[in-house]
Amino acid sequence: MHITRVLAKLEPGGAQLSLLRVARALAARGHPTRLLVGYATEAGIAMARAHGVEPELMGSDDDLQWRCDPAFVDWLEPRLGDADVVHAHMFGAWSAAAQSMPAGVPLLASEHNDYAWPGEPQLDAMAEAIDRIDHFYAHSPGARAEILRAGLPAGRVVRGVSPVEGFDAAERDGLPRPRIVFTGRLTADKGPDVLVDAVALMEDPPPVYLLGSGKMERALRNKIAKAGLEDVIQLCGWVDDPAPWVRRASVQVCPSRDEAFSQSAVLAMGLGVPVVGTRVDGFPETLALNRGLIVEPADAPALATALEDLLTRRRRTDVAGARAWAQQFHISRIASLYERDYVELCEPVPA
Repeated sequence: MHITRVLAKLEPGGAQLSLLRVARALAARGHPTRLLVGYATEAGIAMARAHGVEPELMGSDDDLQWRCDPAFVDWLEPRLGDADVVHAHMFGAWSAAAQSMPAGVPLLASEHNDYAWPGEPQLDAMAEAIDRIDHFYAHSPGARAEILRAGLPAGRVVRGVSPVEGFDAAERDGLPRPRIVFTGRLTADKGPDVLVDAVALMEDPPPVYLLGSGKMERALRNKIAKAGLEDVIQLCGWVDDPAPWVRRASVQVCPSRDEAFSQSAVLAMGLGVPVVGTRVDGFPETLALNRGLIVEPADAPALATALEDLLTRRRRTDVAGARAWAQQFHISRIASLYERDYVELCEPVPA
């Protein structure tokens, strides 16, 4: 089975990492992936290649995540004809693929986060695409609600799941204890600026490691310097394998303003590390049953209190329960789920 994936935006991020992990696992099972990309960063291209996938790039200068670009539709059309199944990720990809797909080829769509249209909501383009979608993976409650409002039958909408790797990692040598770790994009939706503000409010913060890259890096460096925290907070850049940094950390912090699931949180849970997250979209479901502490988004004082509570053990999370819950996202299990769906959709319908 030949799988063609269409991706609106290729950059270091959880959604992209998820599909690349699944692609690598399915390639090992004899199902190669062709990756067609609208917009890409150099770091995203390098990440794809590190997972054994060579992306084919349209080379758009603009982020295509939130719009259906007619040029993307035209570029995709001659490239989708030989696919056994097409899986498109993000609105800009699945709306374009729906217009360029050959008849008879199954189209699966994935949306990882709630819809945060940067401009006018593309509701007409969404409604036009849904008749062509055979399977829609909604990775968050917000994504599910929006696609159902657009008219996609509920029977075609399933819960999206992302694989998490690194549960067996050993701790990186030389890291201090205690320590706080953040892993993710340095962008507003992930809230690293809120973390810096929270650390500034802590009485005696331990070393803090921010693993990631993104548009906010320069602003964060300035904020850290202004707060006099250069000796406390270290910006480490993008790290392909964060698990050794997270193993035996005191806290994994996920101060997101928008979060459907958080692979960062689940990795920490699987490693037995307490997690602090936020009350946004699908994140409370991840941290339910005391699997983690939950604070309001963009609330630096509450985040500072939660971090200090965990560091001093005034509050504890159910680390054992969180670790057991996280095992369901092992790559082998998630790859099997997608493989099953692809195979079923490719099977001919009985006459």
